[in-house]
Amino acid sequence: MKKMKGGSEINMKKIMLVLLLGMFLVGFAVAQGQEVKQELKTNLQTQQKLMSGEYAGENGQQIMVQKQSENQMQLKVNGISADCGLDLTQKQIQNETKLETKLSNGKNAEIKVMPDSASEKALERLRLKTCVEEEGCSLELKEVMQNKEVKLAYELKTQRQAKVLGLFRTEMQVQAQVDAETGEIIQTKKPWWAFLASEPEEK
Repeated sequence: MKKMKGGSEINMKKIMLVLLLGMFLVGFAVAQGQEVKQELKTNLQTQQKLMSGEYAGENGQQIMVQKQSENQMQLKVNGISADCGLDLTQKQIQNETKLETKLSNGKNAEIKVMPDSASEKALERLRLKTCVEEEGCSLELKEVMQNKEVKLAYELKTQRQAKVLGLFRTEMQVQAQVDAETGEIIQTKKPWWAFLASEPEEK
């Protein structure tokens, strides 16, 4: 009888140990599930459609966003604005706001370069000093193609004075595209007859 009692006690201890281990594993799994849920919830809360307002970019840069129409937004930094017809989203990371969009190829592109920097780089390439909207200059954030690859870029278009064959004064439309993620010049465009024209330096 004593042997049986001792065996029962051992069996009970084993059962209790298995139950405790099972409860611990279930509790751990539930905790992990809640953590994943919380992380997903946080991601959903931090990434949302971009609305009109003022946002803090990298290094405290102030980004003004204004909705122009149903499908048109305007980004403005340091007085330089760019129109955009893409669906933009904003992701809050600590005190900074990251702006993103999904391209037509399904890839996400982050807007790392702001309108003021893109405008400066494009004007430098076109050997111009200013981009005045009233004089027909525009800056747009859009999808462009480079080597059969879709990219997010700023496109600056403007008219500039030229002299054909050194005799005839005229205006020609020029444009430059700046990669919104890297800040590199993607391409520049001028009329086919531009090689016959001289472009005076802006004062």
